[in-house]
Amino acid sequence: MIHKDWLKIELPEKTNKAVKELAKKRHLTITECGILSSLAKQKYEQMQMDPGEAVGIVSAQSLGEPGTQMTLRTFHFAGVSELNVTLGLPRLIEILDARREPQTPTMMVFLHSPYNKDKKAAERLANKIKQLNIEDLASEITLELSHLNIDITLDATVLKKHLISQAQVVDCLTKAVKGAKIEGRRDHINVILKAVDIKKLYKLKEKIRGIHVAGIKGITNVLPLLIKESAKTLEWAVQTFGSNLKDVFCIDEVDETRTTSNDIHEVSRVLGIEAAREVAIHELEGVLAEQALDVDSRHIALIVDTMCRSGNLKGITRHGIIAEKSSVLARASFEIPLQHLIEASKIGETDRLTSVVENIMINQAIPIGTGLPGLVVKMKKRTRNE
Repeated sequence: MIHKDWLKIELPEKTNKAVKELAKKRHLTITECGILSSLAKQKYEQMQMDPGEAVGIVSAQSLGEPGTQMTLRTFHFAGVSELNVTLGLPRLIEILDARREPQTPTMMVFLHSPYNKDKKAAERLANKIKQLNIEDLASEITLELSHLNIDITLDATVLKKHLISQAQVVDCLTKAVKGAKIEGRRDHINVILKAVDIKKLYKLKEKIRGIHVAGIKGITNVLPLLIKESAKTLEWAVQTFGSNLKDVFCIDEVDETRTTSNDIHEVSRVLGIEAAREVAIHELEGVLAEQALDVDSRHIALIVDTMCRSGNLKGITRHGIIAEKSSVLARASFEIPLQHLIEASKIGETDRLTSVVENIMINQAIPIGTGLPGLVVKMKKRTRNE
């Protein structure tokens, strides 16, 4: 093997610690420990890049090539059509573009013990967090033109299931609807408009449907699931359609240390950019693994690090990380080249040609690999005799 001066022989402290813990866990002998350590060093040597290696381009190819093999479909959870999550190429584009709102936002809500051991407790929590509007609680909403009022027939079974009283519904209607009289009797609620206006009555009927009564806003569907953590550990968790981490964390039964969301921007707002980075890596790996596509995790991590390096999540778009490039030609090579060149010429912008793309465009050596080092010749001073 050729000796490389730049190569780091010693394992990083964290890796060394992990090797020692593994050896202790497996009760290895001194000889076996030595073999394990040498194998770890060999792997560590193989994974190191040469100085000047085009890691960005390799990472882009690593993710781009399998991306062309992906399907354009969505996957359904547990046979329930209401709970589905976007996968395949649409989800890959969604993550890399850092879309503000995912097409199918979901959460996996984990519970503290003993709530995670009982199916009924998980169902109670699921019913507690599901967003409930008037239209979810009413079996019928009727417009009575003769009396100029709206009659809401409440579903007693749904109210009982979600532990909601008629007084709660009346209270929510009173706060949300102004200029109307609210009357409750048995399973009916009458909304009587004070001003005689049929158009306003029609508009009010549609408004009443969407009035929020209970649960957490944004979570439109819930599904209790039995999760297998290990060979012996089984626990109940709640899969949601819709995401609202901030409000879910306020519920005592919820284990906020394990509860996750696939909405990367929301995770960034609530938990910070490092948590958003972890979610982005996990989501990308999950999308690729679902279709049995093997991409090196370091390539995925490098791409996500580039998206998060400014402290804010930015997509690989002309408005995201491409806009941060200092090179005019590099920005122009991505999209809308004419606009970039005109804007740069208006302010007299200078391009130092320090990166890869712009050097390729003008046909000169790129500053990576063999193009990275420069050749300097030291001339020997001639004597008078020479």
